[in-house]
Amino acid sequence: MAQDSDEFIKNEIFNNVGQPGNSHLRIFQQTSNFDHNDISEGGLTFSVGNLKYGSCDAMWFNDSSFYYSGTQQYLNIKPIIALEGTDCLSRGSNGNAQYQRFHHALGAVKNGVIGIYYLKEGNSSVSADLYYMAYKASKIEKGTYLILQDLKVVKEILEADQDPDLQNHIIHRELNNMIQLWNIKFHGQYKNNWDIYAKKRNLVIYNDSIIKITGRNYRNFTDSSQRAGHIAVGEMYLTKYFFPDKKLYYTFPRMSLEEKNDLDSNSNSKEWNLLRKEENVEIICRDEIVNLDNKYINNLIDISTLPLKGSPLRLWNSIKKELINEFHEKRINIQANY
Repeated sequence: MAQDSDEFIKNEIFNNVGQPGNSHLRIFQQTSNFDHNDISEGGLTFSVGNLKYGSCDAMWFNDSSFYYSGTQQYLNIKPIIALEGTDCLSRGSNGNAQYQRFHHALGAVKNGVIGIYYLKEGNSSVSADLYYMAYKASKIEKGTYLILQDLKVVKEILEADQDPDLQNHIIHRELNNMIQLWNIKFHGQYKNNWDIYAKKRNLVIYNDSIIKITGRNYRNFTDSSQRAGHIAVGEMYLTKYFFPDKKLYYTFPRMSLEEKNDLDSNSNSKEWNLLRKEENVEIICRDEIVNLDNKYINNLIDISTLPLKGSPLRLWNSIKKELINEFHEKRINIQANY
């Protein structure tokens, strides 16, 4: 029987990295749900306050001491690396589909741990945008975020855990590789021009804020069969870390204020909670766009529940283009209640 993607990656981690130096590896079989537990409770999920980030595939740590919670015995640990892995590059994933697991290791980075997003080499290439967002996260958050395609680097970092200078050298070497890959793309595809980048990414850039327009709708956060919620979170972090000094108005014109409020009150979606609680990010629905013409509102309502393909996609692309122009010309704006 063929292995699924997660099991395949976990076997790679176990066989090719193991437990170098004095490290211990925490990893679970695909049939286990323990990875959803917090790291303090024997799992692979990092939290910031009460906000849980996605679970990782593996973590390496140093022992500290045991403690008890009720009748359970847990190990106080010092995490070294938390890793989320995928072989999506062998499964046709390009562009924003690669961002959907970015937040899994981000919880570790926000806690001062080395977070690694491992994309096994495949037919597709890693988006240079992914390298840049991780590089910028490393400059902003407590920990370091690395995008890797070679598990040998993970082993290198772990083997150097008792030699901080060597470990820092390895980390900075990888960070330098990441920024160089982004610089090549920024120079070649975007001509070193953020306006060109913004046009390709459906962004409107102001002095102190940025508007990102996307086609996410209510169902993306209520239907477990949808992966669009994961992608929405990835695109949010992409924009946030690319422009960390600007407030991000993440705009969902296909969503109504009633639907937004319902998600706030009733949603168990981890992705929605991440979107709503991320600092300096606001989710904006169509009812919060000031001076939005009725012709747009009616068309947005018509396609609010439809899959974006065929004629609904063509209509959405037309509306999106016009909304970007309206924001640029400041004929419409965001309701000022934030």
